[in-house]
Amino acid sequence: MKKKYIAALIGIFIFAVGNAQSYKKPLVSAIKETDLRKDMYEMAADQFWGREAGTLDELKVSMWLADKAKEAGMTPAGDNGTFFQYFDMYRHQVIPQSTLKIGNQQLKIWKDFLVAEPVNANLEADIIYAGNAEPDELSKLNIKGKILAINASDKNIDREMTLFVRRYPGFVRTKYYNKALELGAKGIIFITDDTSDKSWVEVLPQMTRGSYGVEGLREKVTDNIPVLWIKRENAAWVKNNPAASLHLITETYKYPSVNVIGKIEGTDPKLRNEYVLLSGHQDHDGIRHPVKNDTIYNGADDNTSTCVAMLAMARAYKKQPGKRSILFVFHGAEERGLLGSRWHAAHPVVPKENIVAVLNGDMIGRNDNNEAALLGGNAPHKNSEELVKMAEDANNESTKFTYLKDWDSPNHAEYFYFRSDHLPYAKAGIPAIFFTSVLHDQYHTPQDESENINYKKLYKMTEWMYRTSWKVANETARPKVISNFTLER
Repeated sequence: MKKKYIAALIGIFIFAVGNAQSYKKPLVSAIKETDLRKDMYEMAADQFWGREAGTLDELKVSMWLADKAKEAGMTPAGDNGTFFQYFDMYRHQVIPQSTLKIGNQQLKIWKDFLVAEPVNANLEADIIYAGNAEPDELSKLNIKGKILAINASDKNIDREMTLFVRRYPGFVRTKYYNKALELGAKGIIFITDDTSDKSWVEVLPQMTRGSYGVEGLREKVTDNIPVLWIKRENAAWVKNNPAASLHLITETYKYPSVNVIGKIEGTDPKLRNEYVLLSGHQDHDGIRHPVKNDTIYNGADDNTSTCVAMLAMARAYKKQPGKRSILFVFHGAEERGLLGSRWHAAHPVVPKENIVAVLNGDMIGRNDNNEAALLGGNAPHKNSEELVKMAEDANNESTKFTYLKDWDSPNHAEYFYFRSDHLPYAKAGIPAIFFTSVLHDQYHTPQDESENINYKKLYKMTEWMYRTSWKVANETARPKVISNFTLER
């Protein structure tokens, strides 16, 4: 018995030694809170005017990032030996010459009515007023070939979402649109309620901007039916079934945007040809309507926080490289619809099959020091068991965050998993996770500034991402994608 016991112990010892990490520990000491703070105050400063995608301000901050990337030890990994991967973003915008006439009333665009759907439309049709009808009641009406006019309703709309008032017109549109289209409506006119009345001033600049896309991936502007808004004080315009004449002209403009991409090569002769992609976005919302007498939307947490974390991680990898190479991608135009990550996922600067995992961060510098979310950490969003385990092991080793798991639920009001730059990579079949300290009441306001960042939290989130990336960069086996993984939104 004694000999068998000893033999068993020896066997366990040999197994443990054989499966022990055969690589160095991560060089966490190279990550400095002072560096995070210094870079934050520079990048989220007023000098870049909110870094709106498709403007010179976004291009200026990309130059700043490229200089910082070089200082941090990255080599260029963009196009033609540079740090830059340029792409064209397309803006579909309804022009001021568009007209709407209801009965004998000639209406003025952006004053008397808003256009929520940037389409081309040239139609004359009767208006059918449906009052307070809900979507399932529309089939009782004969709306085929007509313009549906309906009172906005928040029934069955979840109000538990950040910036609910600003987003509300979109929720109303989603609620009614597919049913109206299915029944043959030629257009929709929504009449405001209390909430959409309040949203008018906020959504006006959003609607005048139009919608955005990228070449080959851009949204069509001809297939959808027009969606308009009028104020309820003018509801009499659409009652009693008057005829309407609508002429919408949508023009498409091309703007340059850019991904800033650098790399630090790995040390292993074979594994250095594989890449761990660290992801964040450089852009924010530019200059918009004032909130508390400030009009510059600096985007310190969203998403300067991850950009400066990536620079800090680069300094650590420069001092101590991993076996695999690290690809740092600062995406452009995320706020316009994940355009930079959609572009790079479709046109990667390294072979797609050589990207072993994507570790994306977005808003990692606020809220409770001991809580964070790992989106893509749970079904149905989880697409790699091994990658999630590496992130969980990294958290258990040091940062010890309590997971805010409800944020990864498909039933969470924010649908936050679908709103950041890991998504195009997950759709492309690459293991991907999303680190975040979640939203706060200064999200997408001018008050998201450097002085409001929780730098202790930002440091911890940076350490968590770095420790996870270190495991991915050094483990012998790369993470696998779950075979039956699908995204259903």
